Amino acid sequence: MIKNSLIALLLLSVTTTLAGCEMVGEVFKAGMWIGVIVVVAVIALVLWLLRKMRR
Repeated sequence: MIKNSLIALLLLSVTTTLAGCEMVGEVFKAGMWIGVIVVVAVIALVLWLLRKMRR
């Protein structure tokens, strides 16, 4: 009885841990793309401002 409960508990904990790792991976992927977009936008803004200042 205790052995079956232990196996079920272990299986449940492994399943939830793996799902949590997948979610964290997806959050980091989304965060990376948002960071890339922000960096590109800032570079474009700086270039635009430099061109405006030269005129």
